[in-house]
Amino acid sequence: MAKIKIRPLDDRVVVEPMEAEETTAGGIVLPDTAREKPQRGKVVAVGPGRLLDNGQRAEMSVAEGDEVIYGKYGGTEIEIHNEEVKILRESDILAKVLD
Repeated sequence: MAKIKIRPLDDRVVVEPMEAEETTAGGIVLPDTAREKPQRGKVVAVGPGRLLDNGQRAEMSVAEGDEVIYGKYGGTEIEIHNEEVKILRESDILAKVLD
């Protein structure tokens, strides 16, 4: 994916979803309609963090390039430069995948 030019606000994160599995563990090829929605993706942009009551910004726990797992129906799907991306709140991210 080319470097997208988008700056999410507050505690929002832009994630590029990974492709859904095309075959089952047994080797059965799944049509597009039967595939699970992807729940993993790569962070491509991160907002500055949630604004706290004291005027400071909360530190974000994810950074660009991180691979994350998010809720199946969380966030908003949009298209930028013919690429599907998802904009999530940091709280919609369930985990960061470690190498």
